[in-house]
Amino acid sequence: MLRFFNPTPVRNGLLAASLLVLAGCTIAKPRTDDPWEKFNRKVYAFNVKVDNAVIRPTAVVYRKLTSANVRRLLSNFFANLRMPITIANDALQGEMKDALKGTGRFLINTTAGFLGFFDPASEMRLSRQETDFAVTLAKWGVGEGPYLVLPFVGSTSARDIWRMPVDGRLFDPMGYYSRTHEYELGRQYWPSMAYLVTLRAGAIDAENLVEGAFDPYVFYRDAYRQRRLYLIYDGEPPFEAIQQLQGLDEDDLDSLLQEQVDYEKQHPTPNP
Repeated sequence: MLRFFNPTPVRNGLLAASLLVLAGCTIAKPRTDDPWEKFNRKVYAFNVKVDNAVIRPTAVVYRKLTSANVRRLLSNFFANLRMPITIANDALQGEMKDALKGTGRFLINTTAGFLGFFDPASEMRLSRQETDFAVTLAKWGVGEGPYLVLPFVGSTSARDIWRMPVDGRLFDPMGYYSRTHEYELGRQYWPSMAYLVTLRAGAIDAENLVEGAFDPYVFYRDAYRQRRLYLIYDGEPPFEAIQQLQGLDEDDLDSLLQEQVDYEKQHPTPNP
């Protein structure tokens, strides 16, 4: 899998990283509004239908045909395969220490870990970290922009959407593989499709959280924004950023709790 990785973007990233250090950008405050909500809800409803009809059933079959251990090995493999995305963006963000650790993790798991199916790097205290080009843009001072839901993609934002073409074309080995190969039945895209199935299969265990939400759209939107905030601040967002993201006072909390109560009255849980 090492042959899939093109080192040229990383070299370019080192130059950009030095420019970033000189620029000294600050991270913009998180947004809490949703100006495109009407459009987003329509796309969200479409995505739910597609998921229920195709994607979730495929993930369920995958879980039935594989053991938990096999799924863990495959998840390890795809996580390692995507490590160049993290390495390159750590360099772009000026986090050279993290970039070197990520490189070490990638090399160890690719060799001693048999192409990443096993994770000896974690036992050597080279824990997995995740970042992408959207986080890079945030650390360069680019604002989040409006929340956005895209068909077949799901939650993103006007800023985060750029991670797909940039990471996918420059840093993702699976993207590089699909662009440089052409097989019958589109087999060059099968690795990317398999990766998406593993992601969806892993999310099945968390579905009960969504079922208990009075508005699943709001749940997904807020969960996405919170996760992105933690990625941007390396898991330790400042209290001010958390406050800004939540944007709630005591009256707002009382209102949300009442909405939850009203929803549960209108949708009682059936007795087992």
